[in-house]
Amino acid sequence: MNVNTLKTSLRTLILLAAITMVAQGVAAAEDTELSQSDGSGYAAIGAGIALGLAAIGAGLSQAAIGSAAVGMLAEDGSKFGVALIFTALPESIVILGALPLFL
Repeated sequence: MNVNTLKTSLRTLILLAAITMVAQGVAAAEDTELSQSDGSGYAAIGAGIALGLAAIGAGLSQAAIGSAAVGMLAEDGSKFGVALIFTALPESIVILGALPLFL
C-alpha cells in the first residue's frame, strides 16, 4: 500500500471519529428537539450517519472501480457492459444506507 494512501485513510478515519464524537455530543445535549421521549432525535442522527458513511464508502469504491473500468475499456472495448455493472454496484451500498431513513 502506498504511503499517501495510508495517510489519506488515517485522515479519513480521524475525521469520521471526530464527526461521530460531535454527533454524540449533540445527541447528549439537553435540547428539547433531541430529548423527546420517543427517541426520534437519536433515530435521525443514526440515519444521517448511516447515509453519510454509506455515501462516503460508495464514493471511495467507485473511484477505484471507475479507473479500473476505464483501463479495461481502453484495452478491450467490448467489455462495456461488465464495466458498467461493476461501476454501478457500489450504488447499492448507498441505497442500503438510505434504508434507515424510511424505517
